[in-house]
Amino acid sequence: MKILKEYLKKLFNIINKDEMKILPGHLSFFLVLSIIPCITLFGIICSLFSVSINDIISLFSNNVPKEAVKLLESFIVTSAKGGYIGLYFVVGFLLASNGAYSVIITSNTLYNIKHASYLEGRIKALFLTIILMFLFLFVLVVLAFGNVILKMVLHLEMFDNISNNIYHLFVYLKWPVAFLVILMLVKLLYTLAPDKKIKSKYVNKGSVFTTIGWLFVTAIYSFYANNIVNYGVFYGSLSSIIILMIWIYIISYIFVVGIAINVNNYNYVEENVNHK
Repeated sequence: MKILKEYLKKLFNIINKDEMKILPGHLSFFLVLSIIPCITLFGIICSLFSVSINDIISLFSNNVPKEAVKLLESFIVTSAKGGYIGLYFVVGFLLASNGAYSVIITSNTLYNIKHASYLEGRIKALFLTIILMFLFLFVLVVLAFGNVILKMVLHLEMFDNISNNIYHLFVYLKWPVAFLVILMLVKLLYTLAPDKKIKSKYVNKGSVFTTIGWLFVTAIYSFYANNIVNYGVFYGSLSSIIILMIWIYIISYIFVVGIAINVNNYNYVEENVNHK
């Protein structure tokens, strides 16, 4: 009991550091910015397959709050037509990488690791941003809105005979598969973020905590988005967007707490080794 109390006290001290208080909001802000290059890439793919711009906007309009569609419509149209596409993608991607760079700096500070050069840090941040963007999209598209999106796809005539089987298979498998995918990618992020090789065993606890936390919070958000929210009622407000922002902030905070758990575990093991 004494050991657990001491462990939790040290963990709380790490979470209470100034860097940890700022990082969740910082990371969630740049996760939102990462939507821009994601939509740009989505527009490119749709244009390659000759998908109508009106169909794309209609898809968003039926499943996303009206206010969000208005904000994103210009990016969808521009990316689908090819105008300023490179500029949107590059600028959006570079801005989004600031979130990953903050994770690198914070990790180095907490692990007491000397920072690599600025150029090396920025290059690593770009790589971590790709992982973060994929992870964020995976959670949002597969877990949060996966049921709704799949239902729309299965309404196509080609899926008439097997639509029910595919849907039920997706419902049964998405959570266990998501657990493995998120755990693997989160563990990769925690391992690569510090500018020093950290053994994967030190990041296991934080990775499991973050994965379970993300699944739990996303399950609540998914239930709200798919069953409770009535966009017809909220069209006159920003309620739906605020809920989305809160969800992004919570998953960012859980990610940061995961870093603290890993650092605390690392320090605990290192202290015991030194005492021996």
